[in-house]
Amino acid sequence: MRHRVSGTKLNMPHSQRVALMKNLARELFEHGTIVTTVTRAKELRPFVETIITRAKKANAISQEFGSKAGGSPELQELKSRNLALRREINRNFNDRRLVKKICDEVASKYMDRNGGYTRIVKLGMRRGDASEMAVIQLIDYEEKKESK
Repeated sequence: MRHRVSGTKLNMPHSQRVALMKNLARELFEHGTIVTTVTRAKELRPFVETIITRAKKANAISQEFGSKAGGSPELQELKSRNLALRREINRNFNDRRLVKKICDEVASKYMDRNGGYTRIVKLGMRRGDASEMAVIQLIDYEEKKESK
């Protein structure tokens, strides 16, 4: 029985599934939008959203640096928490430049948004094997704000 078991196995072992999620997330953060199957997109969504949530926390902590005194213990605590969050994100990608981009650029777009950072749009069937395809993309929140 699979009671309360979240996620699908995607017909592959755990290590391959984790590697797939990391690679899809990397491509999503680098390009902003990717084309994949609907099942993979639905599995990728919570993985990406937890990364963005951690990046938002790291971004908020780094913005607090200016309000604290130079050598105070509170500042040291904030710096260590910021570093810990960035290392948690880096665990998935092993690329410091990408982590810096996620924490500084991507997370700053969603600071006043409580979730729903990605969008999945179904495209139809793939020609070769009739798999249902979809586009998963990061929602550009700033563009929506300007259009209103």
